[in-house]
Amino acid sequence: MIKQTAGRDSLGEFAPKFAQLNDDILFGEVWAREDKLPLKIRSIVTVTSLVSKGIIDSSFAYHMKSAKNNGVTKDEMAEILTHIAFYAGWPNVWAAFNVAKEVYSEEDTANNHGGMFGLGEENREYAQYFIGNSYLKPLTNPKETVFVANVTFEPGCRNNWHIHHASKGGGQLLLCVEGEGWYQEEGKEAKSLKAGDVVTIPAGVKHWHGAKSDSWFSHLAMECPGEDTFNEWLEPVTDKEYSKL
Repeated sequence: MIKQTAGRDSLGEFAPKFAQLNDDILFGEVWAREDKLPLKIRSIVTVTSLVSKGIIDSSFAYHMKSAKNNGVTKDEMAEILTHIAFYAGWPNVWAAFNVAKEVYSEEDTANNHGGMFGLGEENREYAQYFIGNSYLKPLTNPKETVFVANVTFEPGCRNNWHIHHASKGGGQLLLCVEGEGWYQEEGKEAKSLKAGDVVTIPAGVKHWHGAKSDSWFSHLAMECPGEDTFNEWLEPVTDKEYSKL
């Protein structure tokens, strides 16, 4: 369930009932109904509704950021706003684009993330195993030594549940270098991660890792030597599971 306190923070004393409905019903119960409508689609509907009514204020900026965190890409947002313009009016969409440009600015992507090792390239080869965008920068040649790569997750991005298999040895080490993220093993509580943390993942353990919803996150992924090693990719971490963290 999404925890929202904006209503109580702003109107808790003046209009407590309105604040409660805003925080607990709208952002709690309605936005939490991901089995009925995914967060990405809810964000698109919300942005469309606000632009159509000409509401381009701080609340719109919040929902634009939420849309980005919920997986709406810059290209998708540009196309959505272009489409809306023919129905909601050119001035409304001009104003919306000004907000979108700030939220999706280049300063918030390539050049300022990845830590000391840099962002690398978009992780297209393994994109099917991630929710959201991730970036990969190999640091060693696996034909010469242990493979180490810097993996960067945009806010809200995480990989699927997966297992590192090996008949002997194997597993993986994560060395966190920037931002904040999550690591979770099946049947256990998720662990909050920050720069400087180290995660040891034994072979045969089902797990996932990724960024927090409001932070970029980078870690070095190091493959531990072993015999008969391979990765098994499993089901995605659902929006419902992720939103509970």
